[in-house]
Amino acid sequence: MNPTVGALEENFSSIVKYVKMAEKMKSDVLVFPELCLTGYPPEDLLFREDFLSETVSLLNKISREVGEMLVILGTVFPGEDGLFNSAAIIHSGEIKGFYHKQFLPNYSVFDEERYFQRGEKSLVIDVGLSKIGITICEDIWQPFGPALTESLLGGAEVIVSLNSSPYHVGKQLTREKMLSTRALETVSYVVYCNSVGGQDELVFDGYSSVFCFKGEVVSRAKGFEEDFLTVDLDLSSLRRFRKRESRRKELKECLSSLNLEVDLLRIDLPSKKRDSVNNRVERILSGAEEIYSALVLGVKDYVRKNGFEKAVIGVSGGIDSALTSVIAVDALGRENVKLVFMPSEFTSKESREDVRELSRRLGIPLIEIDIGEIFQSYLRSLKDIFRGKEWDRTEENIQARIRGNLLMALSNKFNWLVLNAGNKSEFATGYATLYGDMAGGFSVLKDVPKTMVYELAKYRNSISEVIPKRILEKPPSAELRRNQRDEDELGPYEKIDDIIRLYVEEDASPDEIVERGLPRELVSKITELIDRSEYKRRQGPPGIRISPRAFGKDRRYPITNSFRRR
Repeated sequence: MNPTVGALEENFSSIVKYVKMAEKMKSDVLVFPELCLTGYPPEDLLFREDFLSETVSLLNKISREVGEMLVILGTVFPGEDGLFNSAAIIHSGEIKGFYHKQFLPNYSVFDEERYFQRGEKSLVIDVGLSKIGITICEDIWQPFGPALTESLLGGAEVIVSLNSSPYHVGKQLTREKMLSTRALETVSYVVYCNSVGGQDELVFDGYSSVFCFKGEVVSRAKGFEEDFLTVDLDLSSLRRFRKRESRRKELKECLSSLNLEVDLLRIDLPSKKRDSVNNRVERILSGAEEIYSALVLGVKDYVRKNGFEKAVIGVSGGIDSALTSVIAVDALGRENVKLVFMPSEFTSKESREDVRELSRRLGIPLIEIDIGEIFQSYLRSLKDIFRGKEWDRTEENIQARIRGNLLMALSNKFNWLVLNAGNKSEFATGYATLYGDMAGGFSVLKDVPKTMVYELAKYRNSISEVIPKRILEKPPSAELRRNQRDEDELGPYEKIDDIIRLYVEEDASPDEIVERGLPRELVSKITELIDRSEYKRRQGPPGIRISPRAFGKDRRYPITNSFRRR
């Protein structure tokens, strides 16, 4: 399910739609993701009484739509002891109970301890056919957490996990390794239900899946799109396997000594006659295909969920704006994307040709605004004040800001969302102009290093050659003065991106980075630029997170900061 934070009525309608689908298929149990009614993360909306009140009202309304099927649904629970991140247990038109999340993540992009109280009890539902244990997201990551307690002390044969687990590169493989381990430890089926969709900087990749008691995937939903997964569980095989498993008795005795509490909820599910289901296992995307899919979904949902119909991109003839344009077209359709070319006297003949060719291949008319006269009017206005001063970055930045101004004017006039085309290498080092090429409502490549930009462009061209070959081959340049090249000012992107990854994502010190074989002079230069550019990043647009540690929610450094790592 792809919920929208705060769109309670819309989320309610989606939930009811899936309830009716599952009832038509005569399902026994229907599982929804974590906080699917509110959307995730609702952040400080959780401090609003009206928001909580409407959520509770709609939850009660959902319960009246549920018949003999068991529905397990993620929502908030305002209790006497505080607010809980909960799973509502619904059956026969009533809310039968709640499970409250016990392990609250408070790291990386998560702030759950700011809002929620920890649950203290595990929950097992006895449905007659089997016993089902409930966990929510972080709970299932704990080796000796609620899943093991519910399996050993509560007798659960199925562990259900409600999730809103955000994407980063390689996350699904890490998840599945953990889920396999948890299924083996508990000797249970693990039913993992995850949200899908974009929410501000986060992308949720879906891939809801079921693991059997042998740690093997028996079913997996699609990634990066909504999917409805129906699975038949072979409980007789699980029971035979458990009888031969000797470790459970020893572990049960160990857990029993800890006085852990497990609530038991009895719900009688009627036996139903229905056709058997062929469990399907969708493939996991990887590499450039995985990242590209995340970016397309992130753009599509940010534009749609924020009420925009069209997006506008300033194209320069460079790789970043070309890739951003193609992603936008794949996300929104060519009819909803506008391309604006703003050349100056420093724009090369090749760039002019490449932009027009990109426009032709994408089938989008090009809006062209020459900034030459506008730039000259700035210089004339500043001539007396700048007298005696040499041309420097000031004049370069004026050009970038003219372009940013024009894009924002078009945005204001036509309600087009400006998609920023800056990449992670530029945002990291501050190689971008505040209120210029950093302008925009959403930054598509904000967490994508320059080297990966090329990989993504090559991947997309392997499907259909929409990006002109010369754009991929020419050296990157801002073209704000004659004979300008990025690498003459910064250094080779292959090494820069390694430094950024080590310094930002792995938190390595400059000395540790040098020990990895990177030149000290370049390491010192890039890490200092990263530290000094925090003020710029704070003023930049939000953008899609694809790495384990992105700028923004993941990495919170002070702007006023005199500490320099060695």
